[in-house]
Amino acid sequence: MTKKDIDDKKVRKKILSMTLPITAENILQMTAGVVSMAMVGRIDSIAVGAIGMSNILFRIIWAVLKGIGTGNSVFVAQSYGAGNHGKLKDLTEQAFILALGVSMIFQQLIYWNTESLIGIFNPTPALLAGGTMYLRILSWSLPFTAIILLTAGILQGMGNAKTPMIIVGILNGVNIVFSYTLIFGKFGLPELGLRGAAIAYNISYGIAALIGIFVLFGRNGTFARLGGGFKLKFNREQAFRLIRFAVPTSFEMSFWQLASIIITRAVLTYGEVAYAAYQLGLQAESISYMPAAGFGIAASTFVGQSVGSRDSEMGRTYMKHLIRLSLIVTSVAGGLMVFLPSQIMRVFSNDPEIIAVGAVYLFIMGLLQIPQNLAGLLNGALRGAGYPKASMINVGVGLWLVRVPLVLLMTYVMDAGIEWIWLMMGVDLLVRFILAVLTYRRKDIFNTSKEAMGNIFL
Repeated sequence: MTKKDIDDKKVRKKILSMTLPITAENILQMTAGVVSMAMVGRIDSIAVGAIGMSNILFRIIWAVLKGIGTGNSVFVAQSYGAGNHGKLKDLTEQAFILALGVSMIFQQLIYWNTESLIGIFNPTPALLAGGTMYLRILSWSLPFTAIILLTAGILQGMGNAKTPMIIVGILNGVNIVFSYTLIFGKFGLPELGLRGAAIAYNISYGIAALIGIFVLFGRNGTFARLGGGFKLKFNREQAFRLIRFAVPTSFEMSFWQLASIIITRAVLTYGEVAYAAYQLGLQAESISYMPAAGFGIAASTFVGQSVGSRDSEMGRTYMKHLIRLSLIVTSVAGGLMVFLPSQIMRVFSNDPEIIAVGAVYLFIMGLLQIPQNLAGLLNGALRGAGYPKASMINVGVGLWLVRVPLVLLMTYVMDAGIEWIWLMMGVDLLVRFILAVLTYRRKDIFNTSKEAMGNIFL
């Protein structure tokens, strides 16, 4: 076996050590979400609607916190790759201060304005009451969410995806147990219904946050091994450096949440069957998206570490293997969607109309899985190299200048069939893929310029 074969084997092993736990983490979250929603569905339709409205608002705030966590993760990767543990800790201190501060501000804004926020959806009085109660309780989980996202980002930036997976596994297990106990009043506790679901959510996130703090700051934790000395002291220069990176990433993730509201309203005009097919199609599509998300995070981590260590050859090697593995996984998942769309939809529904409409969606999305997932991989690499604005622009152009306008045109002007909505989504995916390829080629992400270093070490 040649040295190159050994090096390639080592690179593939490191990539799989990142992508497999992240994929497993996504599967755990999805499974727990399905189980929790099944329990809530046994309360009544008001409970389901209240959680649905709350989640839309909550995901927008989650995107802001995720942006801070992702920005810090890239800085951690670059600092870790450069062996600069002092800079790693300095930037992480600011990430904790910003994330906790922002989460507490949002918590208070939501808590005191919950009824007005839920009122945006023009709900019935019963839905308004249920949504207000649920979201008000849920708001207390925001600081815990910030800690969990930061913990995952720090560990993944250092190449450790297994520990975040374990933390999320514990979180979801605790959530299922407490949801069952508090929703239905088991083990001698009162039956709390929707209120119990919200309390269970807070308990699970609180426990996961405590575990994250222990993993990072315990006696033998991550920062103890890096030399300790972690202090929550505000540094204006470092904080603004993180903000300049986090804001584009937060906007990119918020684009998805805001666009999904518009797309959902458009799909609803085609009736309940079309909407159900779309929602179930999204669930089915996750068989391809979940591993692809792992490849995107791995690209950010390994490219960031390569840029930090100024090892351009290693960065190119990682990207070569990431692209190759992503193509293999996506080809299999996309092929199933193209050749077996109806069979896949039957796993989620036994309604012939829903299966027929959803099968068309899956067929079109299956054809576009390779460009979609490769675009996510390349955008992840751009973020890892210190170019978050490039990724934000690529996603923003696709969503707001292609997908949303074309879907609205087909829905409200052309009065086209639902299959045209799926096709317009496909056009967006192709445009974003082309933009990602052009941007990736234009940016020399493996050079050692100050710009590519993300201005971390200036």
